[in-house]
Amino acid sequence: MPQNGAVAWVLALVPLAYLLGTFPSADLVARRFGVDVTKEGSGNPGASNVVRLLGWKAGALVLVLDAAKGAIAAGVGLAIDGHRGAWILGVAAVVGHVFPVWRRFKGGRGVATGAGVFIVVYPGVTLVLAVIWVIIARGLHKASVASLTVAILAPTIVIVRGGSALDIAIVILVAVLLILRHASNLKRLFRGEEHGLGGAAGAAGGTGGTNDEHPDDSASAA
Repeated sequence: MPQNGAVAWVLALVPLAYLLGTFPSADLVARRFGVDVTKEGSGNPGASNVVRLLGWKAGALVLVLDAAKGAIAAGVGLAIDGHRGAWILGVAAVVGHVFPVWRRFKGGRGVATGAGVFIVVYPGVTLVLAVIWVIIARGLHKASVASLTVAILAPTIVIVRGGSALDIAIVILVAVLLILRHASNLKRLFRGEEHGLGGAAGAAGGTGGTNDEHPDDSASAA
């Protein structure tokens, strides 16, 4: 496909990629257990809040679904226009997850959806970052620390691996977005008030979750 034609196709698909990113994975999974994830725990529609409320299995399902949104969008873009197309549609999906029009532009943190995009472009690096995220999240019981660590490591690894200027610029952009979305978590971490994962069972009877957090807690990884 001619370069201009490929770009035109990718740009035409941006609204669809954004709408894909707005798919309410956490809401749907939590409601199956009779829980409104937007009103319990942190109130954040992300995997970490689902973990707190319903346990790791439900949280893992949300994580996979959120990552799939980014992977599908990026995969379509990759097929049409290589890395450039993958980044354009992938970032559109991340923006949809973080700023969903259906929820007055108040969504999750974007880590899982961003990871889905990243796994399409850099599958090996994503696997390493995923292992690091799990080790930190399970070890410290703080998804925010794991997410911030991965956000910092991702552009660093891409630079060391000699990624293209486009790859480096986009990964840095997404990393900055994720860090900004975790600003409230950073403040609580510095104050020693950040809530962790795990604890008592959630209201719906899940294991490994808790719903007794500060109402402003938004330590969602996704």
